[in-house]
Amino acid sequence: MMELLELMLVLATVVGVTDGNTILVKDNTGQTIPVKLACINVPKALASTQKLKQLLPPKTPVVIRSTEQLESGRTVGEVFVDNRSVNLLLVESGNAVVDRESLQNCYESKTQFLIAEANAKNKHLGLWQQSKVQLKFHAK
Repeated sequence: MMELLELMLVLATVVGVTDGNTILVKDNTGQTIPVKLACINVPKALASTQKLKQLLPPKTPVVIRSTEQLESGRTVGEVFVDNRSVNLLLVESGNAVVDRESLQNCYESKTQFLIAEANAKNKHLGLWQQSKVQLKFHAK
């Protein structure tokens, strides 16, 4: 079962951004589904939600690599625009941190995620501007 899930790609279009780590998409069957961004933690900050809205305006075509299905019916996945991981872009820009607990779900890009976080931290980007990061994160 797990192997099939790894390869589950969903072709979709962005409907909107719910918050800093959840988007609404319409899949190719016309169903609207919420997608939680995998492998990252996003602070409850307006900046993160704004960044996501900037990266994913409505009607943006996306490919989602689904990593798990939550009992709530939400899909968890890595969202790609033009072959770039939006999840990774959020970490690169300091709008998200790597979620160590679920990082194995993004095994192909695990190293990239950790490097992106270290770079953002080093350059004091986004949430790393504060000396000690004491932020509230969205619930899993």
